[in-house]
Amino acid sequence: MAQKIEVSNSQQLSFNDFKTEVLNDYRIARISRECSLLGRREVLTGKAKFGIFGDGKEVPQLAMAKAFKNGDFRSGYYRDQTFMMAIGQLTPQQFFAGLYAHTDINQEPMSAGRQMGGHFATHSLDENGNWKNLTAQKNSSSDISPTAGQMPRLLGLAQASKIYRNVKGLENFTNFSNNGNEVAWGTIGNASTSEGLFFETINAAGVLQVPMVMSVWDDEYGISVHARHQTTKESISEILKGFQKENDTNGYEIFIVNGWDYVKLVDTYNKAAEIARTQHIPVLIHVKELTQPQGHSTSGSHERYKSAERLEWEQEFDCIAQMRNWILDFELTDENGDVLRFVENEDELKELEKAAKKEVSTAKRDAWNNFVNDIKSEVNEAISLLEKVAQKSSNAAFITKYKNDLASIAEPIRKDILVACRKTLRLIREENFAEKITLQNFIKTAIDNAAVKYSAHLMSETSQATQKVAAVNPTYADDKNIVDARLIMRDNFDAIFNKYPEVLVFGEDAGHIGDVNQGLEGLQEKYGELRVSDTGIREATILGQGIGMAMRGLRPIAEIQYLDYLLYALQIMSDDLATLRYRTFGKQKAPLIIRTRGHRLEGIWHSGSPMGGIINNIRGIHVLVPRNMTKAAGFYNTVLEGDEPALIVECLNGYRLKEEMPTNLGEFKTPIGVVETIKEGTDITIVSYGSTLRIIEEAAKDLAQVGIDVEIVDAQSLLPFDINQDTVKSVAKTNRLLVVDEDVPGGASAYLLQEIVENQNGYRHLDSKPQTLTAKAHRPAYSTDGDYFSKPSAEDVFEKVYEIMHEANPAKFKSLY
Repeated sequence: MAQKIEVSNSQQLSFNDFKTEVLNDYRIARISRECSLLGRREVLTGKAKFGIFGDGKEVPQLAMAKAFKNGDFRSGYYRDQTFMMAIGQLTPQQFFAGLYAHTDINQEPMSAGRQMGGHFATHSLDENGNWKNLTAQKNSSSDISPTAGQMPRLLGLAQASKIYRNVKGLENFTNFSNNGNEVAWGTIGNASTSEGLFFETINAAGVLQVPMVMSVWDDEYGISVHARHQTTKESISEILKGFQKENDTNGYEIFIVNGWDYVKLVDTYNKAAEIARTQHIPVLIHVKELTQPQGHSTSGSHERYKSAERLEWEQEFDCIAQMRNWILDFELTDENGDVLRFVENEDELKELEKAAKKEVSTAKRDAWNNFVNDIKSEVNEAISLLEKVAQKSSNAAFITKYKNDLASIAEPIRKDILVACRKTLRLIREENFAEKITLQNFIKTAIDNAAVKYSAHLMSETSQATQKVAAVNPTYADDKNIVDARLIMRDNFDAIFNKYPEVLVFGEDAGHIGDVNQGLEGLQEKYGELRVSDTGIREATILGQGIGMAMRGLRPIAEIQYLDYLLYALQIMSDDLATLRYRTFGKQKAPLIIRTRGHRLEGIWHSGSPMGGIINNIRGIHVLVPRNMTKAAGFYNTVLEGDEPALIVECLNGYRLKEEMPTNLGEFKTPIGVVETIKEGTDITIVSYGSTLRIIEEAAKDLAQVGIDVEIVDAQSLLPFDINQDTVKSVAKTNRLLVVDEDVPGGASAYLLQEIVENQNGYRHLDSKPQTLTAKAHRPAYSTDGDYFSKPSAEDVFEKVYEIMHEANPAKFKSLY
């Protein structure tokens, strides 16, 4: 129905502005919808691999974009294309470049083709890897596919505003915050709110009271599964009523709004932004009655699981259709009785819609041409080269077939080029002519170029890379100051906090009592509860706090109390933190430090040694395993000078051992990726790390008594391991190798063995079979005896080494058994 609302003449200009804004919003919605429709066709015709689109969610995303300001951050999921278009961070051509997986970051700025379409990001870093002014742009943290995986990071993005507003010493960090006025905006599908990460984050944000606005796009389904199977009472806002903020309590403001109601959506989002921005109160917006016109993705049809009645309802209450009706019906009457309308007739909207469709079609064509043109030039070069090779080869018929097959592919990809060329190279392996060398160079160049396109930026390639931080040795007073090793950690953290106002640490028991091992003793009292803080028992969101805050220029240290508890957060470390720099082609970073402790613990749940699983799940994060607290403290000092994330595993049984207190706290640095020989020897090289080294040192003394001289190498860091390849130099001297590890068989020991024997070519120097000594395949049983019979003991090390030497010289080393 037409709305009869009187406005004064003074409001007429405002109405014209409003009209322009509404019609532009509708235009963006239509463009986004056309991208979804045409994108699906591109997948089904084979030009794109897979498609998942934001159709049905356009109007609420327009409303969200209106309240989104410079400096704000989005942490969303793969249906937010309309929002990204509305904030000016996604064009239709870029949308299709993402669909085609264009590897040029200038064409596909979200991930340079490394993520499927629908995964969005903005650039936080410039070409040199330095921070841009994040307060001068609208920001989106890089999406990931695992459902609800965006939630923990969202918490940290919001908490950063609280830190910037309330912690002294950060006043000059103006590129990252304007007095903490930034809001972190989260989006998620209704079905994904069933994930534990959603509830953990919602609870944590309510406790912390951070400026977070969480939107739930509710279309009643999770793929084919209805909400009645997903959510109690079929409503996330209904079951979260207990989170509603009341007088003198923390909690949320909760809004419920229909996703097709443009006016109420805009009003709701403006209110939510004001509350979060000014009061730092989190807000939940449950956006109901949304639709999904094309179903979940290109892999299925929603007609299979939705009733005819539901499909008919979705057609009527499609948010764009409802917005269109509202525009056509809208009327205002001014004080002179003149009727003000958005459009005079439907033809105006039809022209707008036609123009939107044409714009998207042109964008698709241009994106495709840009994508294929580079490849076609490479195809032509390859065809010409294969033709020349065929003229010189006795296998011309086969090579000509490869050439013709390549030429016949209507829409070739780089794989097709390399397949033809590499198969040709096999055929001419015994022939010699100039064109063969040209072909070899062509293949090598293509593979080198592919390494940039598909493998670059796993770790920092900037001048700030942590491996470039120079080592600085600890210095000591003339009069030795021997202390409990925990005091070295405590006093080094004190120096760090004094040196870096952007550093903060948080975790279970990290604040009031100064962590369970007193490594942070007294620091909360000195630096305040925001910089040294306790958290709830919620490892995934502890990691998320760290990721989000690190993405906004802070240097957080997220403490996970014990290494085994890291498994709660491993998915976030693996899927989000470890891939962040890689999946944004070096355009975002989160230099988070994860602090934990482990090694030589007793019992199934506190054994502290699942290292193989960790290192193989978090490539993209440094894994540092210092043997004592001085080495550990040095790693913290090193990592804080770099721009990469790191996991530092302190030795739990080392806090009460005695070490000498350095005098250059906060300044000495343990180098990354450098091994240390802690005992020289001539008969066998033993490589290990962490607390196990003390057991090896004990065994080495006993082995010396029987004439076996052991060389002990401390790995110090597992990712990366031994970048200078010093371990193989030890093996070249001793000609024997044993890797000792308290992880399960085939865990970190297998990794180290491959690094030394294969990557460092240690096999060339071996006179005996390289071996490993690990824990048993099970977790360690409880008690000291459980540890003794589950993990390598000094006696195990002695006998393993003795056995190797017996095989080499049975006359000198008689069999023990």
